[in-house]
Amino acid sequence: MSKRFDLAPDELRARLKFDDAALLAECDVHVHRTGGPGGQHRNKVASALRLVHRPTGYTVTATERRSQHENKRNALSRLRQAIATGVRCAPRPEIVWPETVHIAGGRLRVSETNPAFWDVIALVLDELAAHGGQLRPAAERLGVSASSLTRFLAGDPKAWTEANRIRQSAGLPPLRQ
Repeated sequence: MSKRFDLAPDELRARLKFDDAALLAECDVHVHRTGGPGGQHRNKVASALRLVHRPTGYTVTATERRSQHENKRNALSRLRQAIATGVRCAPRPEIVWPETVHIAGGRLRVSETNPAFWDVIALVLDELAAHGGQLRPAAERLGVSASSLTRFLAGDPKAWTEANRIRQSAGLPPLRQ
């Protein structure tokens, strides 16, 4: 179930490094009010946000905050997540971790606040796809342990779902936490 894009996967993935303003410039922004539970503290002003990313067609929303600025920040993070989990690239000839990522003792730990977090998610999923969903060879190529790779993927629900989709398409059972 791969989606067709107008741009090459590498060009789309470059968007993960775009600053917020550049990424937002590629989106149609829709601001609206939203209903639901919450009573007097719920959105009474148009602070809910929907972004439609023109190059990919991905649509993300953020409605949980009363601040349009916070919702914009959350929606941009969700867009980066969608690109990282939804756009697969051919494996790189050499694994080069972003400079803010440090691998120690075969452990991959990257905070969601790390600017390279979505790049790392994308790199890990690319390697998993390149190895037919097999965790151990992907982990060896990445220079981390299979258990560390599993824990890392389990930390993000969308990455976990994509990893299991990759495995399923290769006829492998889903990963277990």
